[in-house]
Amino acid sequence: MSIERAELSDGRIAEYVMTPDPPGGAMTYTYFAPDRSYVVHFYRDAALQKDPGRRKRTEMLTGKFNPTLDPILGDYWRKLFWWPSGAVVKPKLGMVCPTCRPNFLFSDGPFKGKQKDAYLFVLEKPRRMLTDKDRGTWLNYLQICILLARAVRRLHQAGLAHADLSPHNILIDPPSAGCMIFIDIDALVVPGICLPQVMGTPGYMAPELFQNLTMPINDPRRANPSSATDAHALAVLIYQFLLQRNPLRGPKVHSQTSTEEDDRLAMGEKALFIEDPNDTSNRPKDLKISYEALGPHLSPLVRRAFVDGLHHPAFRPAAIEWERALCHTWDLKVDCSNPRCPAKGFIFNRASPVCPFCGERLSGTFPILKLRRQGQAGQGRMAREVVVQHNHQLFEWHALDNKSPDEGANRKRLAYCSFHQGQWLLVNEGLPTLTSPAGNRVPIGQALALTHGAVFRFSADSHSYLAEVDLVNCNSAAP
Repeated sequence: MSIERAELSDGRIAEYVMTPDPPGGAMTYTYFAPDRSYVVHFYRDAALQKDPGRRKRTEMLTGKFNPTLDPILGDYWRKLFWWPSGAVVKPKLGMVCPTCRPNFLFSDGPFKGKQKDAYLFVLEKPRRMLTDKDRGTWLNYLQICILLARAVRRLHQAGLAHADLSPHNILIDPPSAGCMIFIDIDALVVPGICLPQVMGTPGYMAPELFQNLTMPINDPRRANPSSATDAHALAVLIYQFLLQRNPLRGPKVHSQTSTEEDDRLAMGEKALFIEDPNDTSNRPKDLKISYEALGPHLSPLVRRAFVDGLHHPAFRPAAIEWERALCHTWDLKVDCSNPRCPAKGFIFNRASPVCPFCGERLSGTFPILKLRRQGQAGQGRMAREVVVQHNHQLFEWHALDNKSPDEGANRKRLAYCSFHQGQWLLVNEGLPTLTSPAGNRVPIGQALALTHGAVFRFSADSHSYLAEVDLVNCNSAAP
């Protein structure tokens, strides 16, 4: 073995260890860096090596369109994207890619040493083989969905489409709520510049893609991968992560003569949501948990994705809508008190405060902060709610309506809520103009009582939310 040097298009040098029988796939073969911190892929096909379009595509997608090179947020995006870091031009055409981070590799169990591909966590058979620790909790998957939606939103904001979003191209680590999307340079779509090279993965392909697979590639009627087809795949992934089932695979049979034709119809022109409110013919008999258990922010998006937008791409929720709804849903989560609950938490439902995963009823009295954008209590425009539990943390996006928990958010805690000596308190840690219901400033280090009906402002800033306290007693709620 010897150490060789690859020259990148920007002039950098990447060393790699030459081995006699390098691993690889159908299109590339791979060499590791001496310290194994990255790999160098070379294209196998001699024609591709000489293709100027291939070189231009690789340079463009590893450079101009690469979010991991962002001077401010590059570190953040490197945690969410497995993105090639450079285009190799000598001795052959190829690319440099990072190696897998340790938390995305199984450390023990039946999959020891394997990458934590998301399909192992959503398909029933491999999921049963995972340890409870590796499998994680339902709240872990809610966090993963936030990161997934954020990453896809970033792709779409850059004018890109992934084209093959599926559990086979995503790594997840539920215990740390980690998520990373594989970026295949040969699959990424830039409208008008980089044309689609793949159509996607069955089960995640939008119906308009699936039903047109047999059309010639140059047929003008043929649908191609785009941000709209990504939106379908993202919706399927979120539904599957949170409810452990594919939203289109139900009992309905579309062809008695051919399983291939049945699948083409079920995933294509005859695709039908298994929870469609108007047509129950594809609904499984053992459907235990409805998508409505996902709460008031996610449920409408599920309906739009799989009822209104299933065959009408323009109606599908965009990634930024999923990201926002998932973040707001996170503020409605509560812990399940059942130590044997597989989910460990769920989305609070005022009408029925019961865990949908184990049936345990929520008990006790706790506050809900009803956030309004302006005006007095009862007059301001309702924005959203925050369900408070002991040691609940509050950040700038809870205090100000022009802040959101996105990649650039300040994640310094500004306050926390605590149940102390029979009373709920909001302890001020970083809100210099927090104002009590009586109109007095609450100094940093002191607390504000969260009593039923109390109304207070987080800040004197014009963007400050007005918060109204609704003290909910689950013990007296209707069964």
